[in-house]
Amino acid sequence: MPELPEVETIVRGLRDGLVDRSIQRVRVLRPDVVRQKPRSFSAGLRGRTVERVTRRGKNIVVSLSDDRVLVVNLGMTGRLLFSTPTVRATHPAVRFTLDQEPSLVFDDVRRFGSLEVLTGKEWARRSEDLGPEPLGTEYTASRMLTDLARSASPVRSWFLDQRRIAGVGNIYANEALFLAAIHPRRPAKSVNAAEARVLHRAIRQVLRTAIENRGTTLRDYRDASGSPGENAGALRVYGRAGQPCLSCSTEVQRLVFGNRSAFFCPRCQPETDTA
Repeated sequence: MPELPEVETIVRGLRDGLVDRSIQRVRVLRPDVVRQKPRSFSAGLRGRTVERVTRRGKNIVVSLSDDRVLVVNLGMTGRLLFSTPTVRATHPAVRFTLDQEPSLVFDDVRRFGSLEVLTGKEWARRSEDLGPEPLGTEYTASRMLTDLARSASPVRSWFLDQRRIAGVGNIYANEALFLAAIHPRRPAKSVNAAEARVLHRAIRQVLRTAIENRGTTLRDYRDASGSPGENAGALRVYGRAGQPCLSCSTEVQRLVFGNRSAFFCPRCQPETDTA
């Protein structure tokens, strides 16, 4: 699933070509990706002008004139891209005709993504249910420590809860825990103040690196121009089970809990019970 770096990359790629464009027509080709009736969804967008394109957590947020907000969640395989002669949607679900070419397409192979039109107040309430942005200046190591202390969940699972921290998924949670030398199954509340400072730096580091590399493409992810991300080569543990740790050469291991795979180095991230 696209995480914060992938969504941020798409947002940056859309911004210049989308801001100040007006939406002339909306064709819902796959109604199951739209959270409203297709007619209401289309009516909420037609004739409105794009004012801003931003990100909140894993959501693309398109602010429109007349107090409307288009919220796009990419799900597992969703893509939001400009359709050009060289970039074509393979599984178009929603097509937006703008006042100038190119058109904008939501493309989704598995159709786990979602699109919804909200008012500004509705989106503000929805946004309040999400946790803090990990790259925000107000998100401190102290805040992380306080939030971790409230949970007995495994720390990897804690990261995946969007109510606790917005935008982080399995790839970057695993990577940050490796850099912080914390086993992914340790209880969140067992992380002490010194470890929280290291973990805070680690999550910000892996997210910023991934943004610089335009996201991680393992299979489906593409940016707004249809290009894959280049961050896969920077991953230290995710998806590397059975391969040597890049720090100590111990074999990277995989375990499954919370219905998700976790990857770790047993030497660099020993499983100690400090709860």
